[in-house]
Amino acid sequence: MSTARVRRVGVVGWGAIGRIVGTALAEGRVEGATLVCVVDNRPLGETAPAPQVPFEEALDLCDLVVEAAGQGVVREWGERVLASGTDLLIASSGAMTDEELAKRLLAAGPGRVYFTGGAVGGLDLLQAVRALGPLDEVRLTTTKLPSTLEQPWMDAELLTRMRTATGPVEVMSGTAREVPVKFPKSTNVAASVALAVGDLDAVRVRVVADPAAHHTRHVIEASGPHGAYRFEVAHVPDAENPATSRVVPYAVLRSLAALAGRTGQIL
Repeated sequence: MSTARVRRVGVVGWGAIGRIVGTALAEGRVEGATLVCVVDNRPLGETAPAPQVPFEEALDLCDLVVEAAGQGVVREWGERVLASGTDLLIASSGAMTDEELAKRLLAAGPGRVYFTGGAVGGLDLLQAVRALGPLDEVRLTTTKLPSTLEQPWMDAELLTRMRTATGPVEVMSGTAREVPVKFPKSTNVAASVALAVGDLDAVRVRVVADPAAHHTRHVIEASGPHGAYRFEVAHVPDAENPATSRVVPYAVLRSLAALAGRTGQIL
C-alpha cells in the first residue's frame, strides 16, 4: 500500500478560479491532493463540496492553501499562512509588485510560497536564462476588451476613447512595478514575468484595449547576450469573469499536481 503524503488543500475564493480548482480536487482529479475546506467572505451554502470555514480554522485543517481571491488576500493573510507552517500557492502574483510584501513573503516560513504561471508561458525559460545573466530588454504587451480594463482612476477622456474605440487603444505603459498596481485584476501576467526575470523595473509593459479582442493576448519579447525569446498566447476570456482567462484555473491545477508529486510533470 502506498504511503505517499496526500496534500490537504484549502481554496480561498469560490469564484471563477476557485470553483474549478476546488471541484476538481473534490472529485479526485488531482492525484495526491484533496479538498478539505473553502474560505470565502460570502455564505456559500451547499454550493461548495467541502466545509466553508473561517481563515483561521483553515490553517489548522490544511497543509496547502490556494489563493484564488485576489491580491488583498495575499497582503492580509500571506505571512500568517506561511508562519503557521502551511504552504501557499498564489494565483494573484500581482501582489508581488509590492516589494516590501514580496520580501516578507519570501522570508516567511516555515511554510513555503509558490506562484502559478497563470495565463502565460515561457516563464520557466526566462528563469533559466536569468541564471546566465541579465536580459537587455523584456517587453510585455497585453491586449484585452476595453470593458475589462476600465478602472476608477481613469479620467473621462480615456474612458471615452476606450468605449468608442474602433481599433486598439494604448491604455497605459510603464514597468511591471507600475502597471499591475493600476490594473489589480487584469495584469498578474506582468508581475509573473517580472518574478521570472527577477526585476520589476526591467520589464516594460503596454496595456492595450481593443474592441475586437475576442481573445486575451499576451506577447512577451526578451533579448540579451545569450539569445532572443518571444512568446505569444491568445486565450478565451472566462465567461463569468472576462478579466481573467479560462485557462487560469487549469494552470493552478497543474501547479497543484506538481506540488502533490505527480510523476511526469514538467517543472
